[in-house]
Amino acid sequence: MAQLWGGRFTKETDKLVYNFNASISFDQKFYEQDIRGSKAHVAMLARQGILTAEEKDQIEAGLDGILADVRSGKLEITSEYEDIHSFVEANLIDRIGDAGKKLHTGRSRNDQVALDMKLYVRDEIDETDELVKKLLEALQKIMEENVHTYMPGFTHLQKAQPVTLAHHVGAYFEMFVRDRSRLADIRKRMNTCPLGAGALAGTTYPLDREYTAQLLGFDGPTRNSMDSVSDRDYVIELLSAFSTIMMHMSRFCEEIIMWNSNEYRFVEIDDAYSTGSSIMPQKKNPDIAELVRGKTGRVYGALTSILTTMKGIPLAYNKDMQEDKELTFDAIDTVKGCLALFTGMISTMQFNKQNMEASAKNGFTNATDAADYLVNHGVPFRDAHGIVGRLVLTCIDKGISLDELPLEEYKAISPVFENDIYEAISMKTCVEKRMTIGAPGPDVMEKVIAENKKYLERKLKKTACNLFWFVIVCTRKTDVRNIRTPG
Repeated sequence: MAQLWGGRFTKETDKLVYNFNASISFDQKFYEQDIRGSKAHVAMLARQGILTAEEKDQIEAGLDGILADVRSGKLEITSEYEDIHSFVEANLIDRIGDAGKKLHTGRSRNDQVALDMKLYVRDEIDETDELVKKLLEALQKIMEENVHTYMPGFTHLQKAQPVTLAHHVGAYFEMFVRDRSRLADIRKRMNTCPLGAGALAGTTYPLDREYTAQLLGFDGPTRNSMDSVSDRDYVIELLSAFSTIMMHMSRFCEEIIMWNSNEYRFVEIDDAYSTGSSIMPQKKNPDIAELVRGKTGRVYGALTSILTTMKGIPLAYNKDMQEDKELTFDAIDTVKGCLALFTGMISTMQFNKQNMEASAKNGFTNATDAADYLVNHGVPFRDAHGIVGRLVLTCIDKGISLDELPLEEYKAISPVFENDIYEAISMKTCVEKRMTIGAPGPDVMEKVIAENKKYLERKLKKTACNLFWFVIVCTRKTDVRNIRTPG
């Protein structure tokens, strides 16, 4: 059992206790981040004169060799090691000898794991942001192609007023734009470097924490060493943002499931994103939509778990905080997988436009416009509301829509109606009259789509400025070309 501690202990840890305490089974995901952080730490130690240039070169070469061998599969991360930190350090010492024992100078596993987690989360935020952007691009394409695709808008799951598919999908576009904004906020707020905080009280070594932060693409070092090692706010914020992303996808999935039903037949899900029944040959099930809806609860569970874990932990680091990793890793994998599959599903869906428009007509979504017609002809709105209610009741009795009701039936209830009522309540007129910003009218929708396009073409500014990094590289003596930077 490879451990980074033991001098104070007189007997070996019980095997069951060791396995319960070990984290190598899941924190091995950190191997790249752990090595990246170690290289930055070594570069700083050499610059401060704590390591010699020769020791620095030896350690960096050893770390590069471990990274290459793990990536290629030549070196396996096994349960022989307690955690990823002991794996890297033990293998480094095996390869380069005593110089490897100096790697851990001026740091603790507490600030080391805090760094690894931040680097990992930051990388995953960037990857998740790209997936959300691809989803937005898929939504944008649907919007561009369906400015004139009429469908019912709903409240209380009742058909309410006519909208367009572009307008309906545009609501989700806004949701996922806010999701990207949340991810960017989290990335910015968490972008301080905990390395150098030590176990909880810093260190007596003359570390240059600002330099280490720069090498790793952080805005600067954390300002309190106790908070540095005990902070998991960024994990909670990430899981909260992930829960919101999943909630948005789940809402859309619920609608797709309904739209896919025989009663609606608004969409045809591509065969690649559907499954059949083992007993009923006619079935085509929206399994991907249902699974995304179901996995939303899984991500909610991760958020609830970390909130519950953190609520009673005194300062500074406690072993409870090891529980942040497995649930965060699982949530990250779940969200990224759902985003990729959901984007593929909606990108290949076929929309049954005729069914959508027919549903809007048969659901009396133009009733409000019929009332507005009367108001525009001098009828008080409350009277107009009652008149149209009677018209709807007549249509229900006859099994027809307002568009199909003969003019004499209109006049029998109110003589104000004339032949132009049919144009006034057509789906085209009902939609095109709604021209305020945010409404489904085609002119305003085209403006929104144009703004969406500009938004998607913009690059979100990362907190680590490329020009700033270039200046660092050019002005520092230490060779940092092989240290991976974000973005």
